[in-house]
Amino acid sequence: MGRGVNFLTRLVDTIRVDSAQPFLKQAPFAIAFTGAVVIVMVSPGVDFTVWAAALLGMWGVLFATALSALFTYVPTLARLAILIPILDLLALGAFRAGTGGSISPFGSLLILPIIWIATQPGRKYIVIAGVGTAFALTDILGFGAPSTNGDLLRSIFAPTVFAIGAAIINEVSRQSRVQLDAVRRLAEEREVMLRGAEDYTQRLRENEAQLRAADKLTRSVLDAVTEQSVIGTDVTGRIDVWNPGAERMLGLTPAQTQGQRFVYEFHVEAELDDRSRELNYPPGETVLTPGFSALVESARLGTPEVRPWTYVRADGLQVTVEVAVTRRVNDAGDTAGYLFVATDITQALEVSRLKDEFVGLISHELRTPLSSILGYLELMRDDADEPLSDEQMMYLGIAERNAHRLLRLVGDLLFTAQVGANSFNIDESDVDVLPLVRASVESAKPTAAAQGVLIESQLDDQAAMVRGDATRIGQAIDNLLSNAIKFTPRGGNVTITVADDDKNIFVRLTDTGMGIPANELDQLFSRFFRASTATRAAVPGVGLGLTITKAIIDAHGGDLDVESEVGVGTTFIVRLPKLSVVAALSS
Repeated sequence: MGRGVNFLTRLVDTIRVDSAQPFLKQAPFAIAFTGAVVIVMVSPGVDFTVWAAALLGMWGVLFATALSALFTYVPTLARLAILIPILDLLALGAFRAGTGGSISPFGSLLILPIIWIATQPGRKYIVIAGVGTAFALTDILGFGAPSTNGDLLRSIFAPTVFAIGAAIINEVSRQSRVQLDAVRRLAEEREVMLRGAEDYTQRLRENEAQLRAADKLTRSVLDAVTEQSVIGTDVTGRIDVWNPGAERMLGLTPAQTQGQRFVYEFHVEAELDDRSRELNYPPGETVLTPGFSALVESARLGTPEVRPWTYVRADGLQVTVEVAVTRRVNDAGDTAGYLFVATDITQALEVSRLKDEFVGLISHELRTPLSSILGYLELMRDDADEPLSDEQMMYLGIAERNAHRLLRLVGDLLFTAQVGANSFNIDESDVDVLPLVRASVESAKPTAAAQGVLIESQLDDQAAMVRGDATRIGQAIDNLLSNAIKFTPRGGNVTITVADDDKNIFVRLTDTGMGIPANELDQLFSRFFRASTATRAAVPGVGLGLTITKAIIDAHGGDLDVESEVGVGTTFIVRLPKLSVVAALSS
């Protein structure tokens, strides 16, 4: 029984519409039918009883076989292939009628077209198989009719049995089709997964190669940096990167530091404690490792920081450095550590100190003779005994103006030296900014009129009180206003306004001058720096006014911002804390 079922299953799989083309399905029946014809011809016990029916059956099978070849050759006609087993049933019915009718030995050939029909998807093909079998066994073509009750019963019972068999085959085929579809989907999914795995593996290889190249490049860059110390740490401050510059600066090799030392061990402890107090951390009670937060707190919060520190070498010597601290992140964007890039500024600080001393010394040496020159010029002007001619008075006025100009320059040089040494004094009192602005505007109007520049002031009567030095604040406003006039061409205008918010007083000064290139704005407040637009236009100056102005504003707890566009103009914004805010902070 088991072998019969297995044979039937294999036969179903062979004839299934999913697994073969029409000609291949027709071939088994055509071969079996040809064998039946040969048997009739050579066997003495079997003969053609009705030649017309037998010939019709043979021609029918031949036509069905030719039709299967056509459907195979023209795939668009394959949907009509179900006609072939139906033609086979009709042809076999005729051949059976022509070879003995009910006693014909070839009725068993019905199983092949019945299987073909039954394997089609859908229950309707069970009915078609049963009806087709009935037509084949009852000889509807009229070549013979049932002669006995047994023949009539056989013509009814046999189709029923074949229909049941067709139902079994149809269900087996359906289950096989479902299983095959599942296997196909699984195979497709596995193929997609395999392709995905191959692509992923290829990307991994590429990424690995890129990572190796990037790591090699990074190490090459780090190894090439010998003038700056580059130290990398994890989130606790343990060192994991130590470049040749760090080895040269601090006197230790990577093997002596990586994974063994912490970056804050190379800092002066007092500086770390002072920084912790600035951050409102009690000494030794920081957010991260003790001493480490003082170094990385700004970077930890997302703002890279550059500030001076003192490094302690392995031999105990101290080195003044400027350290840039940035956060290192992983692929998820989380903090993975920190990077410390330090530059030795010991020599730069010494040069700056010597320069300030030189400027201060020269300024002091120049101030005395200049004051003497101005004194004698005044005596000559006021000498009633020997009055000077108009031409002499003109020459005297030129000399006096230039002497005053030199004296102002000397004063600026002295002030910048004091700024560099953090030694200039602020005489604090309650100051109303509005009168200072009005005074600056009135003082600048003659110069502006001479240069064809219009000054517009938008000021109200509400006091703008700050805590500071009225003279220094007035000096800062004078500098900004004189600069605006100096760099604005004839026909332009300068606008100055005063505004406030809950915490600050704002003095905004806008001109329609030549402007400043964007790439030079960060150098604008450096000593002796002059914008390229000013040098090209040959505007006189030495580049100290803005340095002095910013120093004054910074000393009052404010800040000075600039916005500029070449050919459009420049805006300077002075921010000073309100008197009420300063008083609240002091209390």
